[in-house]
Amino acid sequence: MARVFMKGCEAIAEAAVRAGCRFFAGYPITPQNEIPEYFSRRMPEVDGVFVQGESEVASVNMLYGAVQTGTRSMSSSSSTGISLYSEGVSYCAGARLPIVYVNVGRGGPGIGAIQPAQQDYLQATKASGNGGFEMIVLSPSTVQEAVDMTYEAFDLAERDNNPVLVLTDGVMGTMMEPVELPPMKTAEEVAAMKEARRSVSAVGHKPEEQVRILPGGVGGSFEPVNIAAAELYKSWVDKDVRVEEIMLDDAEIVLTAYGISGRIAKVAVKELRAEGIKAGMIRPIAIHPFPYKSYENLDFDRVKGILDVEMSIPAQMVWDIDHAVHGRCPIKECLRSGGELMTKERVMRAARELAKEVL
Repeated sequence: MARVFMKGCEAIAEAAVRAGCRFFAGYPITPQNEIPEYFSRRMPEVDGVFVQGESEVASVNMLYGAVQTGTRSMSSSSSTGISLYSEGVSYCAGARLPIVYVNVGRGGPGIGAIQPAQQDYLQATKASGNGGFEMIVLSPSTVQEAVDMTYEAFDLAERDNNPVLVLTDGVMGTMMEPVELPPMKTAEEVAAMKEARRSVSAVGHKPEEQVRILPGGVGGSFEPVNIAAAELYKSWVDKDVRVEEIMLDDAEIVLTAYGISGRIAKVAVKELRAEGIKAGMIRPIAIHPFPYKSYENLDFDRVKGILDVEMSIPAQMVWDIDHAVHGRCPIKECLRSGGELMTKERVMRAARELAKEVL
């Protein structure tokens, strides 16, 4: 397939359309505005619906309603806007609805900065809303990965009847790269996907139709719903962990990062090797479920230190790294936040300092 040159936000929107998304509701916020702008132009071309909600709260509840009809539906926002989604996303998790949404992260907390950051990791992986629900959370380091993840997110959401989040940042959202776009679902395929969800959709049913009502509602015990959800979350450990491991066979220090920081750290590893420092890398591609085994399986007789690279102060992913490492080697941090970008030079300087301390 031919490659095209696209901005990250627009590529994400196009990937969703090609995956069969036919409803989008959202509210403007930098740096993700190109996603709803693109949908506003593209949806009429595929007989889809675009709605600019009057707020983030309105938008996520429109998303709830649209996906209840069996329509592949999506929304997007950025950091502070995503906080306003939390109640609606929790409703969707409780009702086991397959929504897809995108967070193009910015600096914080509060209104913060409109520049890129990775300060929503804990929100995305540990506390996206009340009730202790979990989601698969994918985090791209290239525009191509953003396209592929968005396209697949709809299948994952419908497989599990559960929300899926694509967590990216303002660098990925605004940069331009060549990408190969996935195939476009035909009108017949889109109709067939919607029909396949008819038995769990609120579209009106005849008395004799077989209808399976998904969990959710007020009153009575929610514990059986929680037990079923917990079994779903456990299943992800075996089938949905996604991680890139780089030059770990002889690594003495290991860099670890996700998303845009992972892209930067990957270049740093190659240059550190050229300097004679045996560096390796672990890049979580799905940050939930987290690839704990990649850290647990390191040879700590050889690996003397880990460098956590994040655009977040204080560090957030380091909690999961520490949980996996169990104190078997020191974990140092290389951090930026609030819209200040990570650089290769900063990563290399921190890695050299770590190497001097532990080797």
